[in-house]
Amino acid sequence: MNSLLVIGIVIAMMLILLVSGLYIHSVLLASGIIGLILLEGFGILPGLLGKEPFNRVASYTLTTIPLFVLMAQFILQSGLVQDIFYMVHKVSKGRNSLLGVLTLFIGGMLGAVSGSGTATAASLGQVAIPELRRHGYSAPLSGAIAAAGGSLSGIIPPSIILILYGVATETPVGKLFIGAFIPGILTMTVFILVMLVIFNLERKKSNAMETQKDNKILIDDKKYKEKSVVETAVTMEEDKREKVSALRLVTVSIIGVVIMGVIFGGIYSGIFTPTEAGAVGSLVGLIAALILGKVNLQFFKSSLTETVKLTGMVMIIMIGAQIFGKFVSLSLLPRKLIVMIEPIMDSPTLVLIAISIVLFIMFMFIEGAAVILMSIPVLLPIIIELQVDILWFGVFIAVICTIGLLTPPVGLSVYAVAGVSGIGSGPIFRIGMIFAAVAMIVVGGLMIAFPQIVTWLPNSMG
Repeated sequence: MNSLLVIGIVIAMMLILLVSGLYIHSVLLASGIIGLILLEGFGILPGLLGKEPFNRVASYTLTTIPLFVLMAQFILQSGLVQDIFYMVHKVSKGRNSLLGVLTLFIGGMLGAVSGSGTATAASLGQVAIPELRRHGYSAPLSGAIAAAGGSLSGIIPPSIILILYGVATETPVGKLFIGAFIPGILTMTVFILVMLVIFNLERKKSNAMETQKDNKILIDDKKYKEKSVVETAVTMEEDKREKVSALRLVTVSIIGVVIMGVIFGGIYSGIFTPTEAGAVGSLVGLIAALILGKVNLQFFKSSLTETVKLTGMVMIIMIGAQIFGKFVSLSLLPRKLIVMIEPIMDSPTLVLIAISIVLFIMFMFIEGAAVILMSIPVLLPIIIELQVDILWFGVFIAVICTIGLLTPPVGLSVYAVAGVSGIGSGPIFRIGMIFAAVAMIVVGGLMIAFPQIVTWLPNSMG
């Protein structure tokens, strides 16, 4: 059968299966197998479905994923997030805009030590939103701040997206981590500036409405009750956190610094590999939980269960993506795309902008790990043809993934925040899209204009 016709059939089938609600690993597996049968016949299946899927996931580099996920779970289960945010609240008392800034900063740091966007967003949603609301932030903005803080784990190392890209392209994961450091800080800075602008606009609007109010104020009973419940919850939470001792807060601060120092310092200096950094980080996370008195049977049960779930999900997606990647190679789809875009191949910037738009749309609809694994076989030959630095491109994709966690319809960070806070996902998405659009233009534009933002630190590694 003609390869162009097969490609059209497979793409149409993928869209239908995605709309029908099938899991992405099933979509990739089914599309890949049917495409290969149409191209080569049934004779290709025995070799394809034999040892190749096992060989794909039985990779030493991939052991980085469960180790970093385990470290994240130890940190989250230890209560470290809540204690850190309590300190943030104390530092910013009386300065409303500073609370939002510190929330985003803490979100980035938590992403750096956890690598889990949804987990960080959910944690911020639980502990940050009540305080943000109390300090004058609207519910949608509070939710968007928590979601943006959590999404930073997509770019700030250790990022599972960067690990998967490193495995798929055989790029050193350690260099990807170091290369993502400056773009991660830039993304966080953009989020902070956007938050400040929106907060000040909301405050001016609120002040204008206050001046127009009549002396006679009508109070809706339902709203009054909801307000009372929120205030009571906030008061109870504050009373609870007030009991945290100064020694505990000092301990938490030291633990946070040690974990980040171990990961970044160890990898950058070459003392250990990213995989070894994940193992050491997990040990430090466990020791932290022991020091904070959080280790019990439930602690291990929750941590290990979540680690197995996330790792299993990634491995299944990788198997499906490997089959789909085989189809992409045999169909010569990358070569056909290069021929199609040949008129603009002399302008790498235009090609990168086009690729950015396509990836941005994909991240809006499909989970990040799946996008990486299904798009790399198609895009990598184009990137090589353009003579674009593969390490730079990996960090660039991670930035787009970070933005995709804030955009509908599958903005996982937004849904995580909405689930734990009770705020509707729609209002959060409306503000989250502003964060995403500005970050895409500013950070993406700077990375295209100045690639050294990514490559400088990795080139200076020992």
